[in-house]
Amino acid sequence: MLRCMRTTLTLDADVAATVQRLQRARECSLKAVVNEALRRGLQEMEEPRKRGGVYRTPSVDLGRCLVGSLDDVSEVLALAEGEAFR
Repeated sequence: MLRCMRTTLTLDADVAATVQRLQRARECSLKAVVNEALRRGLQEMEEPRKRGGVYRTPSVDLGRCLVGSLDDVSEVLALAEGEAFR
């Protein structure tokens, strides 16, 4: 049989503020808020990760290529930005 465990927790400032806000809103103890948060968080951590669906990037027709060859980067930059890019 498990017994209650007494321990010291050091909370980050944002977590402490959230706990205090929940305490006031629910009119309950620090212990009640922390225990509920830990139960929910631990339950979520024990569940296997849900895999998201496969995302497919939609294709778009950009029209014909305006550059003779994309292999020559300097030619592409010259056409896109003018000769001033050098």
